[in-house]
Amino acid sequence: MRIVILAPPGVQSLDIVGPAEVFWEAARRLGDMTKYDIQIMSTGASSIGGTGQLRFVADRTIFDPDEPIDTLLVAGDPSFQIIDPDLISWLQRRVPTVRRYGSICTGVFLLGAAGLLDGKRVTTHWECAPKFSKEFPEIELDADAIYIRDGALITAAGVTAGIDLALALVEEDYGREVALIVARYMVMFMKRPGGQSQFSAHLVGQMSETTLIQRAQDFILANLASSLSIETVASKVGMSTRNFGRVFRQELGLTPIDFITAARTDAARRLLEDTDQPLQRIASVSGFVDVHAMRRAFAKTIGVSPNEYRARFQPAGTWRRLPQAKSSTVVQLSN
Repeated sequence: MRIVILAPPGVQSLDIVGPAEVFWEAARRLGDMTKYDIQIMSTGASSIGGTGQLRFVADRTIFDPDEPIDTLLVAGDPSFQIIDPDLISWLQRRVPTVRRYGSICTGVFLLGAAGLLDGKRVTTHWECAPKFSKEFPEIELDADAIYIRDGALITAAGVTAGIDLALALVEEDYGREVALIVARYMVMFMKRPGGQSQFSAHLVGQMSETTLIQRAQDFILANLASSLSIETVASKVGMSTRNFGRVFRQELGLTPIDFITAARTDAARRLLEDTDQPLQRIASVSGFVDVHAMRRAFAKTIGVSPNEYRARFQPAGTWRRLPQAKSSTVVQLSN
């Protein structure tokens, strides 16, 4: 299938390279490079200047004769100052002909200017969110989501979020197993449990496609400071303890206990990064029975102690006190 990435002048280079690498790797793993035909579309010039002093050679321009497109992704331009009327006309003509379309970063501004977001829920890079809301006040914007799927439209926050978006499309096209293989090869996680506001917080696991397991994950993430016995969590979703453990491991590739430990470690990491709270307090609000249990979890999953982690990853002068650890689900879908 043909994936076209529309690249405006000054394009964010990773908005092209990131998704392209995901699609290319998926095709390679499937053993058929025709599974994804990746093309770069320019707004006119054959050579496109991108960020990082990179240049891209366009496969086609918007002025060339139309060819079939399966998926159209509009990449972002960090400046997004000028909107080309020829580009808007092209988008208005081509988007109705594709199976799915979307944007990465400020590409959403072009879709908005073309009137292709009416009644839709979207996201964009957090830094550009105020400008988007001001220019398109009637469009529902979630400035914290990594990416959002709304029918045929999928929008991503920007930069590395384009990789998350592409991985989701690979999963949609060829299944979860292929997407997981690509994610593992690229040393990334399938889906990030947290929004843009968390940035580099630890990723606690893969969100399942099974509704009951999703509910169990949501309950765990919302109640990290509770005892969270497997019996309690299974009961909350109406499953037997044995069946819950089996289905959970089948869907996520890890046990409920491992997920709980990873989620608590993630919560503790965010508190270590963002606050000056003492270790005992962090252990308590993250759900560990004591500091020793938290240290063991850090040693096993990260390879450093909580104190070492704080020293390495907390920027100087940014401490702030938070009342409790919070978790949110990264991938927000609407129909």
